[in-house]
Amino acid sequence: MGEIRDAERTRKKILQAAKKEFFERGYHGTRIESIAKRAGVKKQLIYHYFKGKDDLINQTIADFVSAVPTENLTLPTNPVDIAEFRLEVNLNNLRDFLKFTAWEAVEELPHNVNGEEIRSKVLQSYNADMKSKQEMGLVPKELDPALITLMMSSLTIYPLLYDNVTRLITGHTLEEPEFQEKWAQFLRQISERIFERED
Repeated sequence: MGEIRDAERTRKKILQAAKKEFFERGYHGTRIESIAKRAGVKKQLIYHYFKGKDDLINQTIADFVSAVPTENLTLPTNPVDIAEFRLEVNLNNLRDFLKFTAWEAVEELPHNVNGEEIRSKVLQSYNADMKSKQEMGLVPKELDPALITLMMSSLTIYPLLYDNVTRLITGHTLEEPEFQEKWAQFLRQISERIFERED
């Protein structure tokens, strides 16, 4: 029993080290040797638990997503609240992971080495949620649910990832609590216009 617990602890330690390396350095910048050093294990031990770098990054992302509390992935009932909610979740829970997505934008990755399957499920659930809200009459029929999801992602991720551009445009960054509040209010105003109901 102790051996199993030790093995689980070692595997978890490797995944934590891998998460830090991948999220800080991207896929190509990360080396198995660096993960081993950060985890305090021998490189060969990593290959005992994982088939290689591709397997390790997929399992790292799967482990990260499974650790995100489900309430952070469950969207509010009122579509007006979604953008503000997603901004808060991104700020409080997904910053490191979102940095990794910025690496994805500039690196050419081998197929499906970025937890694509599990991430697709989450994002497709957002599409399905928006479609369901549309069927309930909460979202205008002429708007494509997938494009709304993409828009929400853009508005709630961009200022967080691109602090410098945000500062150049607004004079502020999302690190400033006052600007966070101002941006959240702006997202609510935009959402109220998009999702306003005609009674």
